[in-house]
Amino acid sequence: MGIDLFIEGIPYGQKKLRGDIKAPDRWTQAVKQATMNLPKVKGPCYMIVVFVLPADKYPLDHPCGPDLDNLMKRLFDALNDTVFSEVAGNDGSVVQLVVSKRKATQSECTGARVIIADRGDQI
Repeated sequence: MGIDLFIEGIPYGQKKLRGDIKAPDRWTQAVKQATMNLPKVKGPCYMIVVFVLPADKYPLDHPCGPDLDNLMKRLFDALNDTVFSEVAGNDGSVVQLVVSKRKATQSECTGARVIIADRGDQI
C-alpha cells in the first residue's frame, strides 16, 4: 500500500468564527473526496505531509502561519473516514509523521501533499 497525492484546496485547522466560516468544512470535504477511493491503511504506517498555504495565512501578527497541530487534526479527522477507516485506531496507526508548511508561490496551487506508506515500505 502506498499513497502519494496532492489535495488541492485551502488547508484549515480549527473552525472559523468570522469571515468564510464554511471554508474549513470545504477543506475537510476536499480531503475526503480526494481520498475516498484510495487504498485503505491496514496496519502501522509512515506519513509525510506538506501543507502549501496561501499568503494570507501568514499575516503580520502571525508571520509563521497556522499551527501545524491544528492543520493535522482536521486532516487526520477527514482521513479517518477514508484511508484510515479500516485500521484499528484509525490515525493512531501512524507510527512516524513528518509535517511541514510553506507559503505557496504566486503560480502554485494551495493544498497538501500527503504520502502514506506501510511500515515495511521505504519512503
